[in-house]
Amino acid sequence: MKKLIARANKRISIGWAAALLASSYFVSMFLGLLRDRLLNANFGVESLELAAYRAAFKVPDFMFIVLVSGALSVTFIPVLKDRLDNYNKKSAWELSSSLLNFLALSTAVASVILVIFADPIIRYLVAPGLDEHATYLAISMMRIIAINPLLFAISSVFTSIQQAVGRFFFFALAPSVYSLGIIFGILVLAPRVGIFGVALGVVLGSIIQLLISMVGLIGLGFSYTMKINWRHHGFRRVLSLLPSRSLDQGMDYFLSLVEINLASRISLAAINQWETAFMLHFVPISLIGIAISTAAFPQMSERIAQGRPDLFKKEFIGVIRVIIWLALPTAVVAFFGRGYLVRLLVAEGNSTISALLGLLVVSIFFRAMFHIISRSFYAQQDTKTPLYASIVTIFLNIVLAIVLVELGYGVRGLAVAQSIAATIEVFVLMAILMHRFKGLLNRHFVRGVVGMVIATSMMAPVMYGLVKLFPLRATDVGFFSLVPKFGLIVVAGLLSYLCFSYVIGIREARPIVQKAGKLIFKPIKIN
Repeated sequence: MKKLIARANKRISIGWAAALLASSYFVSMFLGLLRDRLLNANFGVESLELAAYRAAFKVPDFMFIVLVSGALSVTFIPVLKDRLDNYNKKSAWELSSSLLNFLALSTAVASVILVIFADPIIRYLVAPGLDEHATYLAISMMRIIAINPLLFAISSVFTSIQQAVGRFFFFALAPSVYSLGIIFGILVLAPRVGIFGVALGVVLGSIIQLLISMVGLIGLGFSYTMKINWRHHGFRRVLSLLPSRSLDQGMDYFLSLVEINLASRISLAAINQWETAFMLHFVPISLIGIAISTAAFPQMSERIAQGRPDLFKKEFIGVIRVIIWLALPTAVVAFFGRGYLVRLLVAEGNSTISALLGLLVVSIFFRAMFHIISRSFYAQQDTKTPLYASIVTIFLNIVLAIVLVELGYGVRGLAVAQSIAATIEVFVLMAILMHRFKGLLNRHFVRGVVGMVIATSMMAPVMYGLVKLFPLRATDVGFFSLVPKFGLIVVAGLLSYLCFSYVIGIREARPIVQKAGKLIFKPIKIN
């Protein structure tokens, strides 16, 4: 067993880390889709139980994002990595223990507050449009889920330690076991106690995720001490970076609270419609933007620490090119295949969710880029610039959403506002980054992106033709009916994009085509 854990904890390259994380996000995505399909099948996409469940999640997740996520993903890891790279493990483990204890204490207090004030939080802040019964369900479930910030805080520190030393296996495994806990709640507990069984499954998944993250520490030499060393320089550094990053993350999640609030005022169904469309659009963002940028972030931080802005620029350009090359065709697939994607979650389909997903394809592209751009600032230990950009764009997003809803666009107004804000935020942050690093986006980069856009524009009519050739029919309901047809459309569309990219001369396509050529035309030995 120890040998297996040691092999799983083996340090890997950025490329393998990105592949592992992408695979993890893919598995997690599949389980997430299965979870939501089961929720819709068991409770109904327009049910008050499901609307209450969605509302119950919002504030506990918000607490975790504000108190924990910002401290770990981009503030804790660079500071910890600096100490580990300088062979100062004693200081590194003191930092880790202090932060773990501080976050556990903070989230424990937050959990108690959520339990006490669940009623006014749901009734007046999250979903004022819910009826009395749905409000009661949301309040009760939020009190069950309130322990999640504490459990997530502990497991996130453990997995962040593993990321800092280049170990990604157990970090990649954690989201999947969390989803499995929820699926267990839907299939096993819900038939006995209704929608509350799903909330219990959430807590079960969080506990299993914590246990998995603890296993990942084996062999790393982590030494825990039950105290907060307020004088530790690294800990004080993380605390100084935490507020701006937490506010940045919190602003994003505050936006989701506003969107749920607005959706609840439109209709009960609008909550589930918006959440389902948003989840579908976030899947490719996770697979492309988050997975690749998460794997690249430690190396980018190291380049800045080494005083090598030239290498930092080179790696940033390489990563963002790959993200753009992957995100463009993905957005096209999401647009033309949105009916199929919605059917994966809602058996009978839903025209409103399909329309929302179509409007969110712009956000798919720019949000995928956003994650590597924002991390380029965090690698410089600059958390304030992304915060200021987020404040402006989220304020714009909220104003646009309110105006569009009031003008009669309904829940579709949320999607339009989201895409506009995502576009503006990327352009603002990219302009600032180009000012700091002169010559960051040179002619070769621009020429490459133009080529990718041309390849995508050539792929779009191919996707349109494939969807017309294999139309979505009323009988296409089950997994075995939908997936083969949609899979054929996606594979053919992406193959056309790969061929167009290769012909145009986009360098990202060359190794894939060359490798495929070697496999296809490999000589067969006959004895």
